[in-house]
Amino acid sequence: MTNKVIATLVMISVMSSYASAAALRVAADPVPHSEILNHIKQSDKNLDLKVIELNGNLNANELLARGDIDANYFQHVPYLRDQEKALGEKFAVVATVHIEPLGIYSHKVKSLKDLPDGAQVAVPNNVTNLSRALYLLQSSGLIKLKSSSTTTLVTTADISDNPRHLKIIEIEAPQLPRALDDAQLAIINGNYALQAGLVPSKDALALEQAKDNPYANVLVTTPKLAHDPRILELAKDLESKQTAEFINQHYHGSVIPVNQ
Repeated sequence: MTNKVIATLVMISVMSSYASAAALRVAADPVPHSEILNHIKQSDKNLDLKVIELNGNLNANELLARGDIDANYFQHVPYLRDQEKALGEKFAVVATVHIEPLGIYSHKVKSLKDLPDGAQVAVPNNVTNLSRALYLLQSSGLIKLKSSSTTTLVTTADISDNPRHLKIIEIEAPQLPRALDDAQLAIINGNYALQAGLVPSKDALALEQAKDNPYANVLVTTPKLAHDPRILELAKDLESKQTAEFINQHYHGSVIPVNQ
């Protein structure tokens, strides 16, 4: 073995050790994702975790593709697959953690039975969550869709019956809580509901079912980092019974751990 080869191997070993020792940078939504990560940060002293809270101007999948972060924790798999197509990238799912049931909320009515004809309903404007919202409206008896399979993506064009003449308004998901001041109903993702001070298990007029729900939130990284010891440690922590207990105790049914 030549000195040049030995030097190269030593350099690779040093770089590998440095990567393993460096803080694991994970981008996450403030609620509940960052809260869950910060709980792990406190409980697992062997894991050097740097939690980067996302805002509406940051695309955590773009950050991951550029190498600005090592992983992200904010999304479900159907959304991730759409992002892969849009960005021309391939990512790796390394842990499946929790479900945030999509809910129907209102500041105008106390029950869906009180909903007036022609009511405005604000829904998420991204493909997967729009589809979830429409299925929730269907399961709540407000509309009928051409499809009954919740894994088939649908749009407003797939509404086959709208007896109350609901006016569906598509809005950026983070802005949906604000829409409650104007629209009769808003269908809001669990994390944005929690951030707005809503308690999904108490305040929602209707909630998605957790059983067989395909929209569990996941820890995502790059294929290159999928077997990084730091990533594997975090994945193990996120899927642990201890984290499930924290979620149950902290969110009281508004966030539901997959691994009970």
